[in-house]
Parts: sequence; C-alpha cells; structure tokens
Amino acid sequence: MNKFFKLKQHGTNVKTELLAGLTTFLAMAYILVVNPAVLHAAGIPFDQVFMATVIAAVVGTLFMALFANHPIAIAPGMGLNAYFTSVVASTGLTYQIVLGTVFIAGVLFLLLSLTRLREALIRAIPDSLKFGITAGIGLFIAFLGLKMSGIVVASPDNLVTFGDLHRSVTLLTIFGVFVTLVLMARRIPGALFIGMALTALIGYFTGQLHFDSGLVSAPPTPVFFDMDIAGVFTQGLYSTVFAFLLVTLFDTTGTLIGVAEQTGTMQNGEFPRAKSALLADATATTVGSMFGTSPTTAFIESTTGVAAGGRTGLTSLVVAVLFLLSMFVSPLMGAISSLPAITAPALIIVGCFMMEGLARIQWKSFDEAFPAFAILLMMPLTASIATGIAVGFITYPVMKLVSGKGREVHPLLYVFGVIFIIQLAFFPAH
Repeated sequence: MNKFFKLKQHGTNVKTELLAGLTTFLAMAYILVVNPAVLHAAGIPFDQVFMATVIAAVVGTLFMALFANHPIAIAPGMGLNAYFTSVVASTGLTYQIVLGTVFIAGVLFLLLSLTRLREALIRAIPDSLKFGITAGIGLFIAFLGLKMSGIVVASPDNLVTFGDLHRSVTLLTIFGVFVTLVLMARRIPGALFIGMALTALIGYFTGQLHFDSGLVSAPPTPVFFDMDIAGVFTQGLYSTVFAFLLVTLFDTTGTLIGVAEQTGTMQNGEFPRAKSALLADATATTVGSMFGTSPTTAFIESTTGVAAGGRTGLTSLVVAVLFLLSMFVSPLMGAISSLPAITAPALIIVGCFMMEGLARIQWKSFDEAFPAFAILLMMPLTASIATGIAVGFITYPVMKLVSGKGREVHPLLYVFGVIFIIQLAFFPAH
C-alpha cells in the first residue's frame, strides 16, 4: 500500500490517510440524504436514488484513488440535482428522459476527457461566465432550500414572501441553519453532517421524525438503465445536456485545481494526472445515470481531508469504502430525507459556499460584469440553470462586440451565442 500510493514520496503515512479519508467522508456524507431527497421530488424512488448515489460515489472515488492517486472524492453534485428536479417539474417529462440527458452528458464528458478539446473549451469560456454560473447555481439551490422548508412561500403580490414561523418544520429548519452555522464558525470538521444529525435529533424528540422501517437493512436492489435516451432527442433537450456537461466540467476542474493547490501538487501550473482525474468524474456521471442519479462532481469537501493530512489516493480509497458501507443504512437515510428541515439547511449553506467566485469577477468592467449578473439573475428566477447559461453566453459576446473588444472573445463563444439565440427563440430551455 505504501508503495502503490507512494505515501513516503508525498510525505504521509497510512494512519494519516485513514484519518483524512474519515474526515472527508463525514464532511460530505450529507449527500447521502440530500441527493435522494431532492431527486425523489422528481419522481425517482428514494431507494433507487440512494443506491445510485452510493454506486456513483464509490465508482468515481475508487477510480480517483486507484488511477489518479489524488485525495479527492467524487459524488453526485449539489445544484445539478436540483436542476434535474426543476427540469422534470417544468416540462412535465418523465425522470427517465431527463436521466437520458445525464447519460449523454456523461458520455460526452468521457470523450472530452480523452481529447484536448477539454482544455480548449475551458480556456474559451471567460472567468466571469464560469464564476457567474457557479454562483447562480448557489442561489438556485439556496432558494430551493428556503422554499422546501417554508421559510419563503408563494405570494400573489410579489411571487415570494416570508413564510409562517408557526410551522414546526420552518422553525426546525431555522434551528438547523443556525446550529450548522455555529459549527462552521467554530471550524468543526463535518459541520454540515453534524448539523443535520442534531436537527434530526430535535426532530425526533418533537415528533416530526419517525423511524417506522428501522435504521439498518440489507441494501436495496439497484435499478439499472431506467432511462429513456430516445426521448432526449424527440423532446429536443439539447440545452439540458449542454448545461449538465458544462457545469460538471467547470465544477470538477475548479475543485481539482483548488485541492491540488492546497496539497502542493501543482507542477508548473499543470494538474498532474488530470486526464485520469477527469475520467473518474466522467465515468461516475455515466454510471450514476444508469442507476438513477444526476451528474457527479469532485467535492470541495475533499479539502477537509487534505487539511487533516491526506495527500494520496489512499484517502479517496477510505472514502469509497465508507460510502460502500453506507448502503446498509438506507432506512435511516430515508426517514431523515422525509423531513425537509433536515436537508434544507445543507442546501442553503452550500449555496453560500458557491458565492466565493463572485469576488473574482471584474465588476468595474461592465462588459465582464453584466453577463455574470444576468446569469445570477436568471437562474433562480427562471428556475433553470440552462436558461441562465444561455443568457450569459449570449450577452457576453454581444457586450464585447459593442465595447470594441470583439477580438478578445474566443470564436467558440460566438458559435455558442448564436446557438443559444436560436434555442431560446425556437426551442425554449426548461
């Protein structure tokens, strides 16, 4: 093991890597509850999503451990699961068709990971659009958390308004948000997970949480290839495929670079074994869609394991094993996910994490600022990540052209801009 993961070369040991793996798992274990809860709202059976979440996390993280040797964990990403649900809700299509878009996006991601087109696409898209997309998704999922908990509710006068604080689920959500914020302010490892556990405990003693099916059981039977790929083409869901592909590519690349900088493994500005790392995510997305979950991504929570000393794939191997063991607690996860007050605080707080990139947008350059602002505005208000991306890709080249900076724009952006204009005009995204 020492030789395979090159522990000495990376200045670490087995004990440190095991602790780092446990730390990373606790920091991201909330996804085992939140992802099934979000996707269950799209009609996918809870047990199916739960097993798909576990399988995708194990496949991606194991691939990362054995072939890329990085302390980075893979699992279904926040934001895209909410987008998946919104597509089903707004179009009235079956979840099987939307799973087809995830599968196609995963296959395209696999192909991109094997070519240099991946680097060309990443270089072509300016930082203002990348950061705007990430932050827009953050607002999108935070709003979802506020809505599902009743902190904000529909209003005939102003679309949304503040909710009723006499509702027990709303009060419990507010408790969950504040207790998690306290834990995070105190820099407690696994704050999101512990916050959910404490909220669940209060929910249990106040009669809001029930464990009618027990806590542990044999793993549910996975459902394989429950998707409709042909429906993707008959319904023209090309913008949805593009949204899944683009956001997954950006999220994963950004997280990989961030973790590599923290571990000190960046070499002359290059991320070592980048192809294997991206293939880990692409493979997990493709496999996950076959079993019933939205796209995966590299989890920024991996930095908690790195802070604990994790430096190699052994950390990721530990995370994969812990995810594998978690399949035996599906009744516990099912009961917890049925109470929105437990999962909503995670959505709200993770939304805050995704605002970080806004500081890196050139707000004093209007032709950089407005496209990012348009994305931020459109994603939550239209409940569509794809629409937000489309508006950003249209306004950016237009703003640059009228500012006399048209040559600064990569040709690919003009192509995307025209495609999105046609798509919004004749094939509206949902």
